[in-house]
Amino acid sequence: MPEIKVTPLGAGQDVGRSCILVSIGGKNIMLDCGMHMGYNDDRRFPDFSYITQNGRLTDFLDCVIISHFHLDHCGALPYMSEMVGYDGPIYMTHPTKAICPILLEDFRKITVDKKGETNFFTSQMIKDCMKKVIPLNLHQTVQVDDELEIKAYYAGHVLGAAMVHIKVGSESVVYTGDYNMTPDRHLGAAWIDKCRPDILISESTYATTIRDSKRCRERDFLKKVHETIERGGKVLIPVFALGRAQELCILLETFWERMNLKAPIYFSTGLTEKANHYYKLFITWTNQKIRKTFVQRNMFEFKHIKAFDRSYADNPGPMVVFATPGMLHAGQSLQIFKKWAGNEKNMVIMPGYCVQGTIGHKILNGQRKLEMEGRATLDVKLQVEYMSFSAHADAKGIMQLIRMAEPRNMLLVHGEAVKMEFLKSKIEQEFNCYMPANGETVTVTTNPSVPVDISLNLLKREMALGGPLPDPKKPRTMHGTLIMKENLVSSEQALKELGLNEHQLRFTCRVPVQDPHSDPDTLHRIYTHLKSVLKGYTIQHLPDGTVMVESIVIKVSSSTEDANTKILLLSWSYQLYSKGLSHWEPLRHMLGKVMSYGVVMLKIPSY
Repeated sequence: MPEIKVTPLGAGQDVGRSCILVSIGGKNIMLDCGMHMGYNDDRRFPDFSYITQNGRLTDFLDCVIISHFHLDHCGALPYMSEMVGYDGPIYMTHPTKAICPILLEDFRKITVDKKGETNFFTSQMIKDCMKKVIPLNLHQTVQVDDELEIKAYYAGHVLGAAMVHIKVGSESVVYTGDYNMTPDRHLGAAWIDKCRPDILISESTYATTIRDSKRCRERDFLKKVHETIERGGKVLIPVFALGRAQELCILLETFWERMNLKAPIYFSTGLTEKANHYYKLFITWTNQKIRKTFVQRNMFEFKHIKAFDRSYADNPGPMVVFATPGMLHAGQSLQIFKKWAGNEKNMVIMPGYCVQGTIGHKILNGQRKLEMEGRATLDVKLQVEYMSFSAHADAKGIMQLIRMAEPRNMLLVHGEAVKMEFLKSKIEQEFNCYMPANGETVTVTTNPSVPVDISLNLLKREMALGGPLPDPKKPRTMHGTLIMKENLVSSEQALKELGLNEHQLRFTCRVPVQDPHSDPDTLHRIYTHLKSVLKGYTIQHLPDGTVMVESIVIKVSSSTEDANTKILLLSWSYQLYSKGLSHWEPLRHMLGKVMSYGVVMLKIPSY
């Protein structure tokens, strides 16, 4: 039986360095190639030794697919292609291809130029890597080679994020990347066809969470920000450059306009301009409201939000600052946090998920003394709030996607083990669910399918008859599937796949016989002759007034029109055909001699 193998090289029972190796139909596909933000050494990269212990990866991979531009999904791509070695095709959407190199370069500057780390990719490596990228359009089927095809679907989450359907022959896998089943202020909800993949590989960041009302969350967020600036405090909102940043900027811009507030709002220098540029360029990826109003008013040209300069962090008085990155693991957001952490009037609002090992994760877990670089200790006195504006699907959204795609098996990645275990137990009430750790391989046996071609001429002839189409509201004489042989698939498996119940189908033939005897006497005479004529067959005279020859049932009844005429009813199941037509010959022979006076007239149809 065919098999699909899935091995997480990262994001197995963990969040960070997403990288999934899928082997399907003799093809090897790498899904995402991310970086772990909680590490500062080689552990930040996926473990490519599971693919090969040494040498380049080109000979072992048919293609690489990147779901979106977040660094935990694409951050290790230049390292993999240029330092480990991969020259094959890399697929991602147009927005991801445009934004990915900018974020990679920003992170490289922080890691290499400022921290002086080695064993990291260079600017030229980023450029060389991006030359290998082939852009994807939504709903476009791309033929990677003669057998492997991929198709991208809208995932929400961030600009350009995509789920991907991978198909080799009759086997298929869907990989979600990160997705959001709820539309927001600037992006739509994720959507996919009812493609019924053999395996659905889904993120499970919020596997045990069902979010409260979005309106309530927005109201609480605005209330916290307003209260802090009213008492003269500063609000730091760590975000990633594109995504939640635009969502919260639109929210604050509207609130500031309505309330006529004067406290300044700042965004990390340069990122607002870049965001505006990309949202204009890829406006078709936004939601319907943004697209409709874009000509009259660009929602991303903010009146109250200005570019941030580092010197502003020391200014007196209230302010709100959006700064990157979103987990306080480096960059401008961490620098501002260090300056403001000692004042209890200030507040940091964490709007998204933070991986273990980052400053964001530590303060959300109540840690108030932080060991910084150089053994310095930072006392955290400012208020810490977590308000989930994350663009990941919650537990309800994950179940919604399952109902939408109708997979045969489920595999969870990109989540915390304890939470994943809970969701896994719920999913297993319907079908198999797996949650492999990094380096662990899950093997799923798939059901082979055989393509059936129908004659075009036959189809045209049937359509030309012009008969009425069946009305599903009206009962029909017979509706089901007839399985004559089990050489393609077992009947139990076929019925389960089609959602049908098994029924026995029997055929009955009426044969008139001239015989003046009573019904029981006629049946007994038939039974006696069958026993003498058909040697080696199981023949029974049953109490219910029937004779059985193997699976053939013979009954006798009197004709209502002629007292001397008997009606022989011969009944058999369709399984008899599979045994061969020779079973009819002894029966023909027997019935020709059953009446001693030779008045039997039998006509058994030939098959």
